[in-house]
Amino acid sequence: MAVNGVRKAVLAAVVAGSMLVGGAGGAVLYATTIAASAASPSPSPSGGAPSASSGKFVPNEDPTHEAGESAAREAQENAGQVPTVP
Repeated sequence: MAVNGVRKAVLAAVVAGSMLVGGAGGAVLYATTIAASAASPSPSPSGGAPSASSGKFVPNEDPTHEAGESAAREAQENAGQVPTVP
């Protein structure tokens, strides 16, 4: 009978130890995931366009760039607006 008691105690110790190791491992993985998501910047809601708080819009007036622009885009740039047309 004493052998069964020892086996039960060893089994209980193994189960308790695996629960502690698994719980600690899960906590470490969870904390790493939370830290990684907090450290990564979120994308801007405007899709990369300059925000109103970043200052005045400055158009690209390079002659090479200007040659490929449409009249509608140039009109928006001349009005000080962020272009919405190609």
